[in-house]
Amino acid sequence: MITDTIKRFVGQLFGQRANGGLQRTGKELHGIDRRNVSRHAIKVCEVLHQHGYQAYIVGGAVRDLIVGLEPKDFDVATNATPEQIKPLFRRSRIIGRRFQLVHVVFGPEIIETSTFRAPASQEQETDDHGRILRDNEFGTHEQDAVRRDFTINALYYDPSTEEVLDFHRGVEDLKKRVVRMIGDPRTRYREDPVRMLRAVRFAVKLNGTIDPGSREPIGSMADLIHNVPASRLFDEMLKLLTCGHAMDCLHQLRQDGLHRGLLPLLDVVLEQPGGEEFIELALERTDHRVRAGKTVSPSFLFAALLWHQVNLRCKQLIAKGEQGMQALMAAADSVLDEQTETLAIQKRFSADMREIWFMQPRFERRLPKSIWRMIEQPRFRAAVDFLQLRAAAGEFDSVLAQWWMDLANAEDAERATMIDDLARQPREGTAGAARARPRRRRRGPERTGGESSGSESESGTTASGG
Repeated sequence: MITDTIKRFVGQLFGQRANGGLQRTGKELHGIDRRNVSRHAIKVCEVLHQHGYQAYIVGGAVRDLIVGLEPKDFDVATNATPEQIKPLFRRSRIIGRRFQLVHVVFGPEIIETSTFRAPASQEQETDDHGRILRDNEFGTHEQDAVRRDFTINALYYDPSTEEVLDFHRGVEDLKKRVVRMIGDPRTRYREDPVRMLRAVRFAVKLNGTIDPGSREPIGSMADLIHNVPASRLFDEMLKLLTCGHAMDCLHQLRQDGLHRGLLPLLDVVLEQPGGEEFIELALERTDHRVRAGKTVSPSFLFAALLWHQVNLRCKQLIAKGEQGMQALMAAADSVLDEQTETLAIQKRFSADMREIWFMQPRFERRLPKSIWRMIEQPRFRAAVDFLQLRAAAGEFDSVLAQWWMDLANAEDAERATMIDDLARQPREGTAGAARARPRRRRRGPERTGGESSGSESESGTTASGG
């Protein structure tokens, strides 16, 4: 009698077992509120159901909803093939080569819809290290659960019944905050080395641990990360840095030996005086924005991570006789060239990073004519935010940094007043106040207070700040 009671309790806690290991967990146990699920993801499932297909919300969205986090996006898994899915939705497109799937577009939201996959087989195309190059072998629902990486990601939410389907006790692992690989960890890491990075990210994000059997091979297999395409590494690194626990993730990556090849200059920066403080400030502010539900600019984030090295090389070049702005440009080029050998930072991001960096010396000398030109730059606000970071790290005057922030937050009329007031003050040099400026009233942004000296070049200033 007691044994039967215990069995019933366990069954209620983790769902009734059926279909050779499948567990169905009801709403009262998994705790997902359907109102927190994307209505577009529900719509995709409903349309596929109406046409006779299976369809479930799957993976990270289900994981996050169960632990009370807000998912960044929603994915759907189905037994319909991409060619069967696409005609059912007016705005959809088939994408992917290694992993073909369908993007169903609802305004700004994209519901990534994939077909159930079969586990890796000997017929699948791999590289010399065992990494799968093509993964378009379709399979059953059970097979799809087997080929997913971790038990906590092999969860399927049915919005029609509000049940979670679980083949690998993922709900149980999720309640315990344990990240556990499905299958043999060594084989799965060879198939896709990025799974080692994902294991770290999930464990930190959930404030949990990696199952000992899943963690043990990581140290000896970390070098496999070098075989991953640079573009995919960039995407995974960006997810890691914007998960809301970036600094914890970086410390864990270093502890497990996974940092090499991701940000080659990061170890150098963290070992230099002031380097770790600057990066911690940047990542703390990034984490705060993520947790507050605000967007994070990849350009700003990577500009902050690499700034210390850019600034150091700039100073070294200036010491050798290079002019300030030319030294900064050369330093930026060399750091980005080294970084993009293993981490493919997209050109649009690297261009924004350069703009943010190149504006920093211009903040040191407040020339009215130059200020109006700076305000017109697309990355002006990002550069001012970056300046606040430098001030917090003690490498720029905090009072001057606040003036620039006030200017960035002001309306046009207030900006004109602030710059007019500045023109009446003693003229600033690179080291502080110098001779007085003529008092001349300007009426708007098109009028400048600079005489012949107002067009003086700023290329001689350094990137080191005040």
